[in-house]
Parts: sequence; structure tokens; C-alpha cells
Amino acid sequence: MTARPGSGARFKALTNKLAAKGAKDPKGLAASIGRKKFGKAAFQQMAAAGHRKRK
Repeated sequence: MTARPGSGARFKALTNKLAAKGAKDPKGLAASIGRKKFGKAAFQQMAAAGHRKRK
């Protein structure tokens, strides 16, 4: 079972996977992939929710 979109767990898992493969900027690459998959507005909304959750 995968985590629901917006929880941040999928982003973190993808970041770890990309880092293991040797990506120079795994967070940036994961963000690029997320924007392509969900669209700019939806991805930005999820990112903003993550920032609010972090505080």
C-alpha cells in the first residue's frame, strides 16, 4: 500500500531512491518529476501543505 499523495512519504521515498542512484540534486529531481505527474498547481498545493505541516 502506498501513501496518499500530499503526505510527503512518496516524495521522501523517491528522494531516497534518486540519491541512491547518484542524483546530484535528488530533491530537485523529485520535485520536477512531481510537477510533471501532478501539474504545477497541484504540486505547489501539496508543497505548501508540507511547509505548513513542518512548522
